[in-house]
Parts: sequence; structure tokens; C-alpha cells
Amino acid sequence: MTAHVLEFIELSDRDRKRAARLPKLRKGDQVEVRVRDSAGGEKAVSLPPRAAALIETMLDRLYRGDRIALLAEEQEVTPNEAASILGLSRPLVVHRMEVGDLPFRYVGKHRRALLRDVLVLKGQLDLQRDAQGALAKDTEALMRDHGL
Repeated sequence: MTAHVLEFIELSDRDRKRAARLPKLRKGDQVEVRVRDSAGGEKAVSLPPRAAALIETMLDRLYRGDRIALLAEEQEVTPNEAASILGLSRPLVVHRMEVGDLPFRYVGKHRRALLRDVLVLKGQLDLQRDAQGALAKDTEALMRDHGL
């Protein structure tokens, strides 16, 4: 059974108002996370700078009211999940897999693609959509300005 790729989390308005904000991290700052277990024991864990920066970004987005999801590049996704990420229908994603636009493997009878490959395809599709949008604008301008 595959994990859901697009599990978004968000903070309620109440939680956002009650939460203490982190100060802006500067180069050389040390970040520790304290974990208090249910028995009352406490442990502090030091975070590497890149992990601290990720958590800072995540919390900033949550405090602004954004919904966020954490994704791993090597995670495998189903055609349904890929369709959700790409903004395409599932049959079109399967077609992209069959014609070689999206690498995949079979797990039993089920197709799985790496999230990394889905994001590469999304970048290509976004470029194509941008180019089509620019072309449509140019066409409208030509029609408006020159009656073509």
C-alpha cells in the first residue's frame, strides 16, 4: 500500500495566533529541539543548519496560513498522485508513462513513478504551458492590432 503523497497540513487560526514565532535565523545560529515524552523525560536534539533552515521555512509558511506538504524525491507515486501533481487526468499520465515521457516501474500490476521524475515532467509541462500562453497573447495582439 502506498503512502499518500499530497498530505497537506495547516495550522488553525487559533494555533497560529497562540504560536510563538521563531526569531530569524542568522549564519552561525545553533538550533535545538526539545522533546518532552509523556513520562516527563526531556531530550534536546541539535539540528544541522540546513535542517534548521527547512524548519524555519516550514513554520513561516504555516504561520502565514499556507497549507504545506513535505515530499521526498525518491518517493514513488501512483498515477493518481502524479496526475494530481501534474494537473492532468490519470489516463493522460498513464499515456505519458507508456510513451516514455514519465519513467515508471511495475509493482505487481500497478505503475509507480519516482516523484523526482514527476517533478521533471512538471517542469517541462510548465514551460510548455508558459510558451503556449505567450503564443496565445501574441496571436491575440496580432488579431487586435492587424486584423489577422
